[in-house]
Formats: sequence, C-alpha cells, structure tokens
Amino acid sequence: MARRVLAGPPRLGRTRLVAVDGPSGAGKSRFATHLADALAALPGGGRPPLVHTDDLLDGWDDQFTFWARLEEQVLAPLRAGRAGAYRRYSWVRREFLPDVVPVPVGPVLLLEGVSAARAQARPELTLGVFVTAPAPLRLARAVARDGPEILPHLRRWHVGEEAHFAADRTAERVDLVVDGAPGLPHDRARYYVRLP
Repeated sequence: MARRVLAGPPRLGRTRLVAVDGPSGAGKSRFATHLADALAALPGGGRPPLVHTDDLLDGWDDQFTFWARLEEQVLAPLRAGRAGAYRRYSWVRREFLPDVVPVPVGPVLLLEGVSAARAQARPELTLGVFVTAPAPLRLARAVARDGPEILPHLRRWHVGEEAHFAADRTAERVDLVVDGAPGLPHDRARYYVRLP
C-alpha cells in the first residue's frame, strides 16, 4: 500500500494526499498509523505527517464544519508549496491548545477521520480509503477508548455520520474499502483485509 501511494500522482501541490475515512471506532487511526509506519520503512522514506480530523474539531458540534479550518491552515498552504500548521483541540479542556502543530510540505500527507474523504477532497486525493466495522463493535471500541460518559454525544455523532456517508456516498467513491474487524487471521502490522 505504501508503494502504491508513492507511485500515485501528487494532487495537492507536490503532496500525495491520502484520506482515511469511515465511522467512529472502525479502525481508521490504526490503519493510518500502520500506513505511516510502512511509508517510513521504505528506502529513502520518511514518516509522513498524520493529521487527525478530531484534532481540528471545535467540540462535538463541529462534526463536519471544521473543514474550513483544515482548508485554511493545512490544505491551502500545502497546495501552494508552503508548510501548514494548526492548533490541536483539547477534548479535556474544551479549547484549542496554544502550541502549533506543524505540517511540513512532503511527498505524503495522511488525513484521518470522519469525512476525510468527502466529495470536496476527492479531486486532490491520491488515495481514498474507507474503513468500516460492525456498529456494535464500533460503539464498544469508542466507549472503551473514551469512557461511557461520551455515550450521549456519541449517539448524536453516529446519526450525523450515517447521514453524511449516505449523502456523500463515501464508501462507493473511495479507492479502497477496508474491513476494520476482519475475521480472517492475518498480521495486523503488515496486512489489511479489503472488502469486495
């Protein structure tokens, strides 16, 4: 997969933009991290920046409207050949932190999170990935990760993401759909299971 990304054309200025999309708890972060590791392991490769859309949200009510912030602070500068930067949102403090996270110009940028492969991004994607898993497992993963107190927010979030994916037809329009909970035995560090 890493070789496939590097062989693809850069469409965001000189950068190959890879979007890893899918519903919460599906395994997007795991997939994106493994892809970043694989890119870093290639000869002459370096670890690409990995931007999580959750870091750009201004809380639970900013589920899809964060895109203008991403565009202005990260995508537009990279498109113009300049480094981008953003401030990470703290879900504990409920505010953006003062430190700036740099996003250097490079051969690859990984963008991970719900709506990362939305229609607005597709013309500039080198690769669009949609990671999915059964709803009960996704819910259990999210609660295990963030605690049961997020359940009221998470239920609203799930309604929003379902409506978004249906309207955007994301899973139909990406390059690759990945099973985030495959029943097949495999080495999770080196392989993924593609859905037909």
